Amino acid sequence: MSDTDRKDVLKTFAKRQAFMDDRIKYGIETNRKGFATLTFQDADDKPLSGVKVKVKQKTHDFKFGANLFMLDEFESKEQNDMYKKYYADLFNIATLPFYWSDLEPEQGKPRYEKNSPRIYRRPPPDLCLEWCEANNIMPKAHCLNYVAFMPEWAKGTIDREKFYLSNHFRELSERYAGRIRDWEVTNETFWGYRAGSNIYAEDDFVEWSFEQANRFFPANRLIINEAHCRVWESITGFYGNRSQYFMQIERALLKGARIDVIGMQYHMFHKREEELEQTAAFYDPQRIFDVLDTYAKLNRNIQITELTIPAYSYTAGDEEIQAEILRNVYSMWFSHEAMEAIVYWNLVDGFAAFAPLGDMTAGENYYHGGMIRYDFTTKPVYNMLYDLIHKEWHTEAETESNEYGVATFKGFYGEYDVEITYPDGRIEKQTLHLNKDLSKFFWFKTLADGKLKFWRQ
Repeated sequence: MSDTDRKDVLKTFAKRQAFMDDRIKYGIETNRKGFATLTFQDADDKPLSGVKVKVKQKTHDFKFGANLFMLDEFESKEQNDMYKKYYADLFNIATLPFYWSDLEPEQGKPRYEKNSPRIYRRPPPDLCLEWCEANNIMPKAHCLNYVAFMPEWAKGTIDREKFYLSNHFRELSERYAGRIRDWEVTNETFWGYRAGSNIYAEDDFVEWSFEQANRFFPANRLIINEAHCRVWESITGFYGNRSQYFMQIERALLKGARIDVIGMQYHMFHKREEELEQTAAFYDPQRIFDVLDTYAKLNRNIQITELTIPAYSYTAGDEEIQAEILRNVYSMWFSHEAMEAIVYWNLVDGFAAFAPLGDMTAGENYYHGGMIRYDFTTKPVYNMLYDLIHKEWHTEAETESNEYGVATFKGFYGEYDVEITYPDGRIEKQTLHLNKDLSKFFWFKTLADGKLKFWRQ
């Protein structure tokens, strides 16, 4: 298939371009930005006019990330260093591997510590956490009860599996609950043939898993996660609140399960020659917003937990199409009120889970799905996303207090550096957090001794 032929895949977006653009523009302005009001007073509580204010955004409240499965997994220090730089320059959240069969392949000998024996794409949690905390990246755990990765030694009767799973939850809670806020509890529960576990067949598998998670992680956020074909319903059609994943979540909530966040995968693992047909529903802006609007009725935040769009090759045309597709879907998701995070899956080409290390011949749909090429050069998609996050979806502004001592600006939610220049030439620097869920009013008062007092109402 030529690059020209591949461009047909973009027609799905183009057919509803006006609708998509309108939802994106309105949604971003409404859901991702807010007004900050800064009030300046002198020592006698009188308003200070003419105070000049410069603000520069430092961080995003919205989370952008990828899995961190290749942390220190490459063969050379140079590659490992480049991976870390690319990651930290772009992202603020990381999915950490907690696949039980790889985390504890031998009973009683878990691979928690950073110097644990190496398993491909499974860096130890302590290593990942140390790096995340040093780079101001929020860690997220994947996953507590993913039955496809239950170790053989834990399998058996339902009572046996529940016993070992409960102990596993408890042990992870004792070690990590205070350092990892978000935990994916169940994953891909509609794929029963992959289970190899008796507990999976239980009617209350989801409810029991969340009951145990709530028991051991009462102060953490609990996430349900599901495969792309069960969320966006590409084959059977999307039937709103009668769709299977929606009904699974609704039933669990009605039975008392504490599900805090809804996870949605979006892997386009389709052969190149089947791409146009297979992605038609997934790339339809109407379908995307219908799905998000429907699940938002459950009054839970949503995360895109796993995401892959392949380029299929290293030709300029293929890579530009990959970037354009991702620009569209990132923008739609970012604009939606219920969305809080988008997590890409494999950052670098050639190091996915479906073939030996670095085997680029194992499948073009998997191995050209990264944002960084196999030679560690950036693709257009990486540069596009960097510009979106750090330039287009970024606020720098200058304002000045009026006769009432009030200065305002509208910005994306996140943390800001603030430079304040008073009429007498005095300069103060401050940091403020513009948060969607908190008051957006900030007070700056000059005390009798000339010092600045800052607080938020």
